[in-house]
Amino acid sequence: MSTTSLSTRSDGARRRGPSLDVAVVGGGMVGAAAALALARAGFATALLDARAPAPWQVTDEVDLRVVGLAPSSIALLDELGVWASIRQARSSPYAHMHVWDAENGAAIDFDAATEHRELLGYIVENNLVQWTLWQALDAAGVRRLCPAEVRGFEVREERIQLDLLHAESSGVDQAYGGPLSARLLVAADGAGSPLRQLAGIATRGRDYTQRAIVAHVVTERAHQKTAWQRFLPSGPLALLPLADGRSSIVWSLPEDEAQQVLALDDAGFLNALGVASDFRLGRITATTPRAAFPLKLQLAERYQADRFVLLGDAAHAVHPLAGQGVNLGLRDVAELRDTLVAAREAGRDIAAAQVLRRYARRRRSADTLDALGFDALARIYAWQAPPLVAARGLGVRVLDRLAPLKRRIAGHAAGL
Repeated sequence: MSTTSLSTRSDGARRRGPSLDVAVVGGGMVGAAAALALARAGFATALLDARAPAPWQVTDEVDLRVVGLAPSSIALLDELGVWASIRQARSSPYAHMHVWDAENGAAIDFDAATEHRELLGYIVENNLVQWTLWQALDAAGVRRLCPAEVRGFEVREERIQLDLLHAESSGVDQAYGGPLSARLLVAADGAGSPLRQLAGIATRGRDYTQRAIVAHVVTERAHQKTAWQRFLPSGPLALLPLADGRSSIVWSLPEDEAQQVLALDDAGFLNALGVASDFRLGRITATTPRAAFPLKLQLAERYQADRFVLLGDAAHAVHPLAGQGVNLGLRDVAELRDTLVAAREAGRDIAAAQVLRRYARRRRSADTLDALGFDALARIYAWQAPPLVAARGLGVRVLDRLAPLKRRIAGHAAGL
């Protein structure tokens, strides 16, 4: 089995690194979690990324990018030994969710107590999760190669060889000269995934021609540890509870309307947001600077190739209306880890085609059902014809009274 060569040190001696089981490309939340999970499961793992995350500090302003972590994600992060640090650093639990329709007033409520759970989830900053995961990599034995860029890869017998533009081993101060190889290559390099393109894996989906505007705002009334979401004809608006009492907004709008809202001064923005939220939390009194990102539905046609798998946004990008993108990615991580562990225990090659097919089949099926479900919700709430709006309202009111069905929906969202 081949090994990875290290470039010459200052004394001219050469070292050789240990053989890798898995090379994970992409150090975002999902990629870093994958590297940590696989290393903790006993696989020799490397994590490659073009740049390391900026250090997270409690004195920093709250990151505009936040994620609603479901119980399944929290359980995985707890298994990896990082959840306690994340929770204690800065996180906001929420126990209720209220969703209502701007057109017909129909509403549905989810409450943790009725699900016999303490909480529905936590709102946490993306960069806090990523930074905490990166801080745990060294102790788990993950070899961090950063900066690193994969220009290509080639399967050679029982390994996959990576062609790196440049790479440095964090904490070792040595550049890797020569090819890096592993038994399995994991692409967690985002929705635009260069590795997915190199593998020749196509995608399908649609551009929503919308942008999601994000900001943190101060409201007249407390958020009550509740996630609020209002569906408007132009798109959904979510107000998510933050630990400091503010709310993080995710406001989806058509491109032209998004540009108009971004161009407003703060006073105009606060008024427009108050109207859009139906002043559910009273007046909006202050805001941070705003940012926006485009929305699309994108699903990879397949999740695997020879000694190669996709996970996270490289495999699926979904509408943020359900706040499930990162949770789906972390479920990919848990499934991949469990699949590889089962293969190893059975004495099988962890990157054999039939092993990777099991992971790909299970996760692509689950991710596709969720992604298309979110897309269907976006389409249904875009209906504006009066009979369809009335039918939608009736459906929501009936659903709110069907406790067993609501419980199944909440359990699915929680990943339980």
